[in-house]
Amino acid sequence: MTSATSLFAPVEDDLTLLTENLKSLIGARHPILYAAAEHLFGARGKRVRPAIVLLVSRATLPGQEITSRHRRLAEITEMIHTASLVHDDVVDEAELRRGVPTVHSSFGNRIAVLAGDFLFAQSSWYLANLDNLEVVKLLSQVIMDLAEGEIQQGLNRFSTTLSIDAYLEKSYYKTASLIANSSKAAAVLSEVSDSLTSNLYAYGRHIGLAFQIVDDILDFTGSTDELGKPAGSDLQSGNLTAPVLYALEEKPFLEVLIEREFAQPGDLEQAVALVRDSQGIERSRELARHHSRLAIECLAELPPSSSRQALVKLADYVLSRLY
Repeated sequence: MTSATSLFAPVEDDLTLLTENLKSLIGARHPILYAAAEHLFGARGKRVRPAIVLLVSRATLPGQEITSRHRRLAEITEMIHTASLVHDDVVDEAELRRGVPTVHSSFGNRIAVLAGDFLFAQSSWYLANLDNLEVVKLLSQVIMDLAEGEIQQGLNRFSTTLSIDAYLEKSYYKTASLIANSSKAAAVLSEVSDSLTSNLYAYGRHIGLAFQIVDDILDFTGSTDELGKPAGSDLQSGNLTAPVLYALEEKPFLEVLIEREFAQPGDLEQAVALVRDSQGIERSRELARHHSRLAIECLAELPPSSSRQALVKLADYVLSRLY
């Protein structure tokens, strides 16, 4: 199986520089926030989002060096992503993230909320300094979408009437919007055609949705070690994902368990077993494959390059995490 590390070979040096820059961007004025940031940026993340930004930047500027604005965009993308994770973990009361204690479990809720706010504020400042209004609008929309996704998820906890379309919309807000809009922003900075810019937005959207659907499948098929959190965590918290929504169509008792919020001993284990015994996981795999295929189609207009090839392989890599 291709690893994320080898997949990102065309931008390996760019990612190394990015990791160094992220810590310096936070600055040492606030020691506790710096410690929290160091804890976050030192975690075992694959840096998928900034890697996509850097790959799109290189693929749209074949034979040229990417600009400092492209690099800063990749850094802003990772800062926004990290800020959203910190806040999500507080809301979800999650103890682990990527197998590492979350910021709030290490530093407390107050510091975690402040660290997330600080990262959002810093990313907005650096975004404004790119001096490109269209890029500012694209990434500002992402910050609004992240909040909208979190609100939708909170309002629909344990809701067995949630549709697949509503699930995909929430998944777009929470995961795909950042990848789609930052990919588009990289294309805007490269000054490519409007059609290619739109296609790169669509690539990010489809990759983001495939990525989220795969994550939601792994919540049922992965081990705690692989996930960095206990299996079935989303279901336990009332976050109903594609495998559950599909399973509800053929397992009526699953609805009973969810609506009583797993109040009785063994409810959660029984619910997980029902999902695994249904067609929910296979149907979700097909949904992820569908979005992965659409993502690859969106790259047709890009000239051949190692970065373009990496973007194609990324669509396969997202699916390969299932096997």
